[in-house]
Amino acid sequence: MTTDHTGKLKQLFQFDQFRLGQGQVVDQLLQGQSSLAIFPTGSGKSLCYQFTATQLPHLTLVVSPLLALMKDQLDFLKSKGIAAASLDSTLSADEYQQVMRDVRNNKTKILMVSVERFKNERFREFINAVNISMLVVDEAHCISEWGHNFRPDYLKLPLYCQQLNIPLVLLLTATATKKVKLDMAKKFAIEPMHIVQTGFYRPNLDLTVLPVKEFDKKQQLSELIKQQNGPGIVYVTLQHTAEEVAQHLNSAGINAAPYHAGFESDKRQQIQHDFMNDRVQVIVATIAFGMGIDKSNIRFVMHYDLPKSIENYSQEIGRAGRDGQGSQCLTLANLDGLHTVENFVYGDTPELSAIDTCLESIKKQKEHGQWEVQIIGFANECNIRQLPMKTLLVQLELLNILTPKYSYYAEFKYKFLTPMQDILDSFEGERKAFLQSIFDTSQHKKVWSNINFDALFTQYKTERSRVVTALSYLEEKQHIELSTGRMTEVFAVNEDNLNNPALAQQLFDYFKDKEEKEIKRIAALVRFFELDKCLSHNLSRYFDDQNSPVQCGHCSVCRGHVAKLSYSEASTWPDDQTLVSYLSGLKQHIQDKSKTELHISLESYCRFLTGMSVPMFGRLKVRALPGFSSCESLRYEQVRQKVESLLGHV
Repeated sequence: MTTDHTGKLKQLFQFDQFRLGQGQVVDQLLQGQSSLAIFPTGSGKSLCYQFTATQLPHLTLVVSPLLALMKDQLDFLKSKGIAAASLDSTLSADEYQQVMRDVRNNKTKILMVSVERFKNERFREFINAVNISMLVVDEAHCISEWGHNFRPDYLKLPLYCQQLNIPLVLLLTATATKKVKLDMAKKFAIEPMHIVQTGFYRPNLDLTVLPVKEFDKKQQLSELIKQQNGPGIVYVTLQHTAEEVAQHLNSAGINAAPYHAGFESDKRQQIQHDFMNDRVQVIVATIAFGMGIDKSNIRFVMHYDLPKSIENYSQEIGRAGRDGQGSQCLTLANLDGLHTVENFVYGDTPELSAIDTCLESIKKQKEHGQWEVQIIGFANECNIRQLPMKTLLVQLELLNILTPKYSYYAEFKYKFLTPMQDILDSFEGERKAFLQSIFDTSQHKKVWSNINFDALFTQYKTERSRVVTALSYLEEKQHIELSTGRMTEVFAVNEDNLNNPALAQQLFDYFKDKEEKEIKRIAALVRFFELDKCLSHNLSRYFDDQNSPVQCGHCSVCRGHVAKLSYSEASTWPDDQTLVSYLSGLKQHIQDKSKTELHISLESYCRFLTGMSVPMFGRLKVRALPGFSSCESLRYEQVRQKVESLLGHV
């Protein structure tokens, strides 16, 4: 590490020296070598790009998966006097324009965006005209289909990087197996010698796997938490479990709050704020909680339910003990929740017929080489969950069938906070006439008024963007309250590629392959918890760190407790006759509702019995039928075999 860099580090960030690995990454980047940095959670990955960005001539573009992460990093950079900004959904139109002006005028060193921002054609045109020195991808394991937390839109980043002619790339992650590591590096042409891994092993984390029966879990949990000192997180799989467990802990005298994605954004922020400021001791959370939580004194992380994978487990326990002090990581383990975790995976695999429906709909709906879609409605129409539908659309982009153009809100409505005439009287001339035409062509209801863009265009020949700008201005001046809805994405369609007869099968095979990988990942997790050799050592080896001690001395296996996981009680099947009556009832119901001899697939029958939520079930009110979720405690593969054997009788 050169003294020159250390001096600048002190001057800019008030740090005396770089931590392990940071100096090497900075040196490589400043020599023009794209790099991948794999550092444990909380060990200073962000400084690698923050420092380097100050030494590069042009903009550093940072892609981050979470708004909370961006906000924390922006606050830190601004406190150091480094010009940084983000383009995100919280900005007003004026703020957005100001950020773009500052970037164009080279006033900004670091710009943070979400990967979804690239879908916007205007953003792509804007960023294309800017000189960029470096692309940084935070939580870069999202790029790899071999990794966990795979985010479909991340797959397009290597392509964006090429299109924008960005000469330098830095990938950052805390969790990458050897396979994921090499996959990420290959996608961005990073040389193996420029992968910097500082070691995964955390000597201050005590890992315990505690086999426990389901009916004892709540009691065990509250007793274990009472033995802890300081704040902690309890992870659960389902939203309703988060609320139940938090309620139990509070009744046991423990200050706890639930946290999950079903809560409004304001409520989630308030709970997070209370936890960060020690007003709540324990958060009971789904995996929605954690990324962007930089609380150094978390003394324990407990898994009430099995985590989704070894990667998720390591990321979640990695939030404990960032101050270097001893912290407990306990898993209350049995096999009861195995089917729940697996069902998430099976439920995300679209059926071949659903993929066919999707492709046929695009062919029918496209006009003049363009296709407009509202994802939620389209996912329901095709009977595909929202996340797999997004994955499907990304695959169509990668196969050069769809190209994103831009997105817009199909619905704009407003309500008056100032009387309409008073608003009009505060303007003159053409601007007054323009606002008058907006109000005249709107559909006025009791409280809200809907904008009619078509009528407005016919009457006033005005561009949509001018209307949106005017409404935003009126809202800013508190004359109206504005509400938008029905986000619509617009794609260009390559019709030749769309008409490939093998396309649906190709996409279906992609999803089946993904399903198989995820199920294997869950099996690997169970094997890990049942290991008879040091847990810390094996966890480190899983993430390709070969230098951890063979026996850590601070895990349940090193203490002589090897876990054997089991079911709390044997699962029972409804008898075959009952199952046949359930399946026949489903078939009859769907045919009555759809008024057609609709073919019902094997997967639909299985999803019905295991209680999975797919759009068709909501649309046709299937959940109220006898038999829905009657086999939810059984594993999906077993249910599939059983249904196959009974279909002849349905």
